[in-house]
Amino acid sequence: DGLIILEETPFYAEKGGQKGDTGTVTDADKSDSLAHIYDTQMPLEGLIVHYTKVEKGTFTKNQIVKAEVNNKERIAIAANHTATHLLHYALREVLGKHVTQAGSSVTSERLRFDYAHYSPLKKEELDQVERIVNQKIRENHRVISETIGLQTAKEKGAIALFNEKYGEQVRMVDIGGFSKELCGGTHLEQTSGIGIFKIVLEQGIGSGLRRIEAVTGERAWDYIKKDE
Repeated sequence: DGLIILEETPFYAEKGGQKGDTGTVTDADKSDSLAHIYDTQMPLEGLIVHYTKVEKGTFTKNQIVKAEVNNKERIAIAANHTATHLLHYALREVLGKHVTQAGSSVTSERLRFDYAHYSPLKKEELDQVERIVNQKIRENHRVISETIGLQTAKEKGAIALFNEKYGEQVRMVDIGGFSKELCGGTHLEQTSGIGIFKIVLEQGIGSGLRRIEAVTGERAWDYIKKDE
């Protein structure tokens, strides 16, 4: 076990609630060195650290390597992250603009979204939120990210987390023109890639705070079939 730091990396480090990438690092010249990357973190801004289990061979300083992200997991995480933005939009449409994000967790398995709201959601409200998200998935909106000035992003109506520190330049993720959020995570290129969205839990986690957990794609289908 160890840590690998690369001069350049395709791996996304855990940030903003999104899980870090997994994958492999191999020797670029020969195939007898293999390391499994089971987590990617950023302990200091700009420093990406790959948590590693060396399966065979050795790795040394200044070695040229090939780094490959687990693409299936990356896409599943991206689907859940894009779905999280759609969920945030739907909640604000159904409950009101007072709904703000209070935390999130995005993995390949599911998404968790914490938000400010004063009461439990009624069944018809949950159904309406699900319906809106799935409608936006079917409409197959483009997901566009751009790096722009913070003030410009605010003028365009982008939602920012009040406790987050932003630089002069920020990344805005725009879904179909109706959802605009400042976000540094990975996303799909089109909403249809999410497939299906299904809420599996809604509960209170504190005074004025609620939590929703949901699944997408194949996991959502499995949940629906099991429920049936």
